[in-house]
Formats: sequence, structure tokens, C-alpha cells
Amino acid sequence: MVAIQEVVKLAAEEYLNLEEINSVKHEYINGEVYKMAGANSAHVTISLNIASLLKNHLRGSDCRVYIADMKVRIDSLNLFYYPDVIVTCSQDDRALDYYKKYPQIIIEVLSESTESFDRGDKFADYRLIESLKEYVLISQTKKRVDLFTKQDNNLWQLTSFSEGENLVLNSINFTGAVSSLYEDI
Repeated sequence: MVAIQEVVKLAAEEYLNLEEINSVKHEYINGEVYKMAGANSAHVTISLNIASLLKNHLRGSDCRVYIADMKVRIDSLNLFYYPDVIVTCSQDDRALDYYKKYPQIIIEVLSESTESFDRGDKFADYRLIESLKEYVLISQTKKRVDLFTKQDNNLWQLTSFSEGENLVLNSINFTGAVSSLYEDI
């Protein structure tokens, strides 16, 4: 993430109001606003592929799939992130139009510039979301998916999937070929 040239502290509601009219997306961390970089073709295609697979799988259920323009709010840290894909099955999230607070699954497509942040500080922040059960990191450079699953003891277990294997998201009973995430790449 790159900070806006002149850092100005904003209240969360000010940020939300500006974000509604702004043509460029920004993430919000405790009053500071950070401009988001644009995504390349592979990033967008992988995001669309996984979102489409999940949308088809969840059709008719109480769960909803959202892509890159939907924010996740973490009240305890006073921040908003734009994950690449989220799944929420919470009725409370249905009343929230511009962000979601109770995601069950968060998916990030890794890029060279964001991978360490997505695996490190951002994941540490996401782990504070009580409803989060699975955190998925999809590589752009190799056909590999890392799945972190929340265990009963609040520890997170890593399972990696590669080409020829199926990604399994137990919280929504989803199984899909890793190769399908990379279709058209």
C-alpha cells in the first residue's frame, strides 16, 4: 500500500462519504487513508473465476459473494479493507450497503507488491473478525492456493493446494479444481 501524499486523519464516516464519490479506491487504517493500486489482468481474472464459482455454488443459500468493490470493516481496529472476494452468510451484513462486518471467507489474490502485507499484518487484522472461518490466498505466479482455516482453539491451520488438486472450503461445503481458478490466464 502507498499512502496518499499528504496524510490527513479522517473519521470513519468522513472516509465512507468520500469513498462513495471517489473514483479511486482507498483503504482506511485508523484514520489514515491509503490509495489502492490497480490490478493486472491475471489478478482480475482469478478474482472473477473464484467469485463466479462461489456464486454458482451458493445460489439459493443465505450466503452472498462480493468482489473487489466491497469493503470489510473491522471496528476494533478502526479500519476498512477491500478484499478481492468475500463470502458472508450473516443476516446482519445484508443491511450494510457499503461494507460488510461479518465475512465468513476472505480471499486475496496475491501480487508481488502486496503478498507480504496480505500474509502478515492484513491477516493479523482479519483474524480479529469473529465470524471469519477461512482465509484464502491465491498466487498469480504459480498455480497454488493457501487456505488458512480457523480451528476451535482459535489457531489457524494452513493447507496448500496446487494444480491437479481441489480447493476445499469446508465452511460452505465447496470443492473446486485449482485449475479452474486459473482459467483464461
